[in-house]
Amino acid sequence: MSKKTILVTGGAGFIGSSLVDKLLLEGNKVIVIDNFNNFYDPNIKEKNIQPNLNNPNYLLYRVDIREKETINAIFKDNHIDVVIHLAACAGVRPSIENPELYQEVNCNGSLNILEAMKNNDVRKLVFASSSSVYGNSKTFPFKETDQVDFAISPYAATKKANEVMGHVYHSLYGFSIAFLRFFTVYGPRQRPDLAINKFVGLISQDKPISLFGDGTTSRDYTYIDDILDGIKKAMLWVDENEKVYEIFNLGESTPITLIEMVNTIERVLDKKANIDWQPMQLGDVEHTCADITMAKTILGYNPQTPFEEGIKKFIEWLECRHV
Repeated sequence: MSKKTILVTGGAGFIGSSLVDKLLLEGNKVIVIDNFNNFYDPNIKEKNIQPNLNNPNYLLYRVDIREKETINAIFKDNHIDVVIHLAACAGVRPSIENPELYQEVNCNGSLNILEAMKNNDVRKLVFASSSSVYGNSKTFPFKETDQVDFAISPYAATKKANEVMGHVYHSLYGFSIAFLRFFTVYGPRQRPDLAINKFVGLISQDKPISLFGDGTTSRDYTYIDDILDGIKKAMLWVDENEKVYEIFNLGESTPITLIEMVNTIERVLDKKANIDWQPMQLGDVEHTCADITMAKTILGYNPQTPFEEGIKKFIEWLECRHV
């Protein structure tokens, strides 16, 4: 793909900032929208963006996607080729505590992005969805063609709503859209509230970790580099095709149980975890596993990072950061 001007919402966060770094290295111009909210320490996001602030191909807007007029003005003031929409209120459990906020940001905020694209004749979009839309589906592994009408958290419901609204803009206005259902992304810059980051820190310090359930729940953990490769391949696909709409699973297709995840961290750290067992929490799905046939076939997506290797890379990154 030739050099592009790419707008990345949520571009200071874990996935967003990692993606922006790669896009800049490839010679693209990148426009970032992020509101640096306090869902976790905003200083982490400030560190994520620091290396790019003096790059002439990097433009940062500290804006909330709910600010409709400002969002539209950003599109009006810049020539934009492709949008990668990652900004959202994240997390299953917090969405149960504050469903109104998740509806406002994830649905109304995303609608502002779609409207700004329509108003300014931008028609290429990669949109972050989530494996949470599958809920406790009995079909395994999860396929994009599965029925996903049975969400078990407000967060999951907003992501399903995004996919439906995206199809409206594809149908009415000819948008080319790839929705990417991410499966439990981990690696350098991972949010501090997520299990792997949290557990590595606590086990390293010989502090107890809380595990919910009996340890048999499982997740399809996906290393950040594989996710970034999938996003870039999806961007190429929407750029090269007119009026397409598709949903793709981006995972590793290898579920890891909760206790396996902890045991892997123990092996890499060479430390034993002090486990505090707790009952399952509301909204948590029992298992996730991605059927990635469509992403492989259409996008050429091909994850390369086995779980233990990814954990080693993440811990090495943490150790380098703290030197």
